[in-house]
Amino acid sequence: MTFAITWAEVFKPFEFEFFRNGLLVATIAGSLCGVIGCYVVLRNMSYIGHGLAHAVFGGYAAAGLLGINLFLGAGIWGVITALGVTSIVRRRPIGSDAAIGVITTASFALGLALVQLYGSPGRNADALLFGNVLGVNGTDVWLIVVVAIVSAAAIFVFYRPLLFTTFDAEVAEATGVRTAWVDAVLMVLLSATVLATMSVMGVTLIAANLVIPAVVARMLTDSFGRMLGLAAVIGAVCGFGGMIASYHLDVASGPTIVLVASLLFVLAFGASGRLRQRAGAVGHAH
Repeated sequence: MTFAITWAEVFKPFEFEFFRNGLLVATIAGSLCGVIGCYVVLRNMSYIGHGLAHAVFGGYAAAGLLGINLFLGAGIWGVITALGVTSIVRRRPIGSDAAIGVITTASFALGLALVQLYGSPGRNADALLFGNVLGVNGTDVWLIVVVAIVSAAAIFVFYRPLLFTTFDAEVAEATGVRTAWVDAVLMVLLSATVLATMSVMGVTLIAANLVIPAVVARMLTDSFGRMLGLAAVIGAVCGFGGMIASYHLDVASGPTIVLVASLLFVLAFGASGRLRQRAGAVGHAH
């Protein structure tokens, strides 16, 4: 009887539409962030996810003040910010981390100032900052589904240029790859991912959802193709498991998803260490 009650409690949140919406968004968003995160991690630009999330928050607040569609305004702002960062890095001897820090932090500060002066447009500011499953609706579901489909199609079409530019941009450009356009495509996809994920993850934690699944996948394989697949699965598992845990622990969805991802990182780190030790032992034996 106790076993039945326990399972009933586990599946109880599935009775609520808001939770089912949030679970679907978190799972798809986790998978999407995992795939996009592979390119971000391999380019050593892990900080850009954190920065773009802050920039999008600034655009969200500005769009509310100007009276335009919040998602459209925030999305355009995020794309402009991302392209601005890549443009500055290309034209000036400034590291990507410095450019990201200057531009996106300024945008985030503007968003905070606008929210404090004029109030939060549409949604509570805390929900945007830390994620809130209660705020997820049908629009969020459709948004993440569309972004995931478009992103998958873009990665399929531009797979080779993206791969070449990610591992050696200088050689790629020398061989005729239009790396500036490839970077622009990646930044647009990243901005759209951040915008679509913001409702569940929150502005402050999106970067972790981009980075951790990709890092875990990288520790488990040396193949880029397998890394993409593993990152997608790991991100989906983190989103799904994190959402269920957030309901039962009564903790915001964003932090819980990140904690689940961090646990997987610890497990993968330990497993990869053991595999290397065994490989080394076998090598010495031979």
